[in-house]
Amino acid sequence: MRNGPGKFIAFFLPAALAVFFLFAPGAGWAQPSVDLTIKAGETLTLDKAIHISLALNPDILAAMGTEKAARSLIGQAKSNYYPQVSLAASQQEYSLTNHNATSGGKNLALSGFTTDASVSQNIYDFGRTSAQVKTQKYAWHSTRQDLESVRENVTLLVKQAYYALLQAQRNIDVANTVVGQLEQHLKQATAFHEAGTKPKYDVTLAQVNLSNARLNLIVVKNDAAIARANLNNVMGVPGAPAYNAEDNLGFRKYDVKFAEALKMAYANRPDLKSLVFRERAAQENISFAKAGYYPALSGTASYGYTGESLPLNSYWTAGITISFPVFSGFLTKYQLIQSRENLHVLGANEESLKQSIFLEVQTDFLNLKEAEERVSAAKLVADQAKENLDVANGMYKYGVGNALDVTDALTTYSSAQTSYIAALYDYKTAQANIEKAMGLYGGGQK
Repeated sequence: MRNGPGKFIAFFLPAALAVFFLFAPGAGWAQPSVDLTIKAGETLTLDKAIHISLALNPDILAAMGTEKAARSLIGQAKSNYYPQVSLAASQQEYSLTNHNATSGGKNLALSGFTTDASVSQNIYDFGRTSAQVKTQKYAWHSTRQDLESVRENVTLLVKQAYYALLQAQRNIDVANTVVGQLEQHLKQATAFHEAGTKPKYDVTLAQVNLSNARLNLIVVKNDAAIARANLNNVMGVPGAPAYNAEDNLGFRKYDVKFAEALKMAYANRPDLKSLVFRERAAQENISFAKAGYYPALSGTASYGYTGESLPLNSYWTAGITISFPVFSGFLTKYQLIQSRENLHVLGANEESLKQSIFLEVQTDFLNLKEAEERVSAAKLVADQAKENLDVANGMYKYGVGNALDVTDALTTYSSAQTSYIAALYDYKTAQANIEKAMGLYGGGQK
């Protein structure tokens, strides 16, 4: 057994397993640990919400996995540059019937052993391998831009959900103010009625209005809970404890010109960059298909042992192979046609995407300007409604007003404040939309 197959297998199997586990995907590294927790009662900022979502949102994690898989295809394509080495060992049992007259036609049981090490090397394939490597590189760059697109979309969703929570929180404040005002009004109406200066109607009306206001408070609190749940879901932490969202819903004018916004969109948008890289990959696919018309040159060598009994006989082989694609049923021709048509399709898709980007930027720009004008108008109405409410309350307090004036003033105040808050939300989301349309969220930018 000194030079037999048993010794060869005993060496080959552990070595092969060691190589497999050493280079197996995911071996030898681990994800870094990052503190992304939200503490109960914490004041959550928009920056932290975006940071958490970029790390934990499952859509981003899936896109990251796709990007890593695409990167591995580059290594697969490069493998043809390197020697291909294989080790093999086999044992065969077979019988041979001996028809020699002296043996009486007996069956002979025989054994055959073979161990073999072989190597092959691609020498020249007229750019087929290099084209395949470039194709996979461009495909990987395209996938990286797809990942950035997912990050941009998630960032926009976080901003929309965050502003929706702020809107709901402010609506709760308005509802609480209305409840407080009506509670005070009910006390005044009761006191006036007991003093005989106001009718029972004022008390009853104040009670009905207060009940309705408390019902509305329940509704807006539920709206806030739903908004919080939506934000938690986008961040990828659906079970987050209760927290407070930092209020940055105040108005701050965002200056941008349409031509500037469109130029930035064409320069920054990752979905457009992804399509450009896909076009480059398609161009390399044409080169890859053309290489099918040309020969391929490769070298091979092997060394091994074989025989029916020990010790085994050694042998070696070496040679150069050149293969010519004489006829493949027009396969290469139609692969080339397919590659060229795919490139034409991508070119048309690029033009279509540019037109879609133009429309998106134009729409978001117009929405931003409309929201800007609406904020100032809504602010004026809210201030006037607050002044009107103060006048109505003052007049009723001194007995010169009536209950219906207070009710109307409170209704107008609540509606005006809610409209102003909605206008602020619309402006913030319009700004977020046009920033996303311009491609300003790449790499987690806000």
